[in-house]
Amino acid sequence: MTTGTKRPPRPRITLTVRGSERISSHLHRVTFDAPGFTPNEYTDMYVKLLFVAPQAESSPIPLPVTSSQDDSTPVVRRTYTVRSFDADTSTLTIDFVVHGDEGIAAPWAAACQPGDQILAMGPGGGYAPQLDADWHLFLVDLSALPATVAALESLDDQARGLVVIHSNDQDDQIALSHPKDVEVRWVVADSSEISALCDALDDAPWHLGQVSVFAHGERESIKLVRRALREREIPSDRISISGYWALGRTEDRFQAEKREPIGKI
Repeated sequence: MTTGTKRPPRPRITLTVRGSERISSHLHRVTFDAPGFTPNEYTDMYVKLLFVAPQAESSPIPLPVTSSQDDSTPVVRRTYTVRSFDADTSTLTIDFVVHGDEGIAAPWAAACQPGDQILAMGPGGGYAPQLDADWHLFLVDLSALPATVAALESLDDQARGLVVIHSNDQDDQIALSHPKDVEVRWVVADSSEISALCDALDDAPWHLGQVSVFAHGERESIKLVRRALREREIPSDRISISGYWALGRTEDRFQAEKREPIGKI
């Protein structure tokens, strides 16, 4: 009888808050001291932050898991893309999308103070811009903005492309660093307007040549993007696509639904 090989667990590292600031209406940036963190080659590099599973009598602010807690502590994981990592100073930066006190990780990020600690697992990842592409297309919302910016900063100065970003608020339109021939278009619309990215794509120029696509964000929105890319006959090996979250779902439910028909992109 053949048994499958069990994937080794990703290493756990302690992140210590160095600084915390709101950078737009819905984006909150936290910088961490991350000694021992080993980055990978992907621009969508992510970590899983560990929190104590909420209880009925839990603290108003979600509690992070730290190295002082034993293995019996019930844990929930929240996945976040690394905005940047500076190996010289061991500084890791994560941008959190914040909607008031909703969720677990974002309220903690908005309230954390220098010196606070949290355990993280990782990193993971799977995407970097394809260097043989004639141009690059990014179709994202704020949840995928850190990975998008990391990808843009990795491109050479001659790169061409289009970035379409769906946000709920005009104040979320932060300045981005990108090659001069990459156009950035912001689309301001409610999250419930799931056709916003596709509508913007229909109105945008389509460049000649081989394209590399990065399309990530709200699940139902990305399903429409997938359909639009199929209609344009973009080969699947030129596309990185997935839902990062789903409207009206907790992350735990969203992750569970990935194994169900509704969760398929």
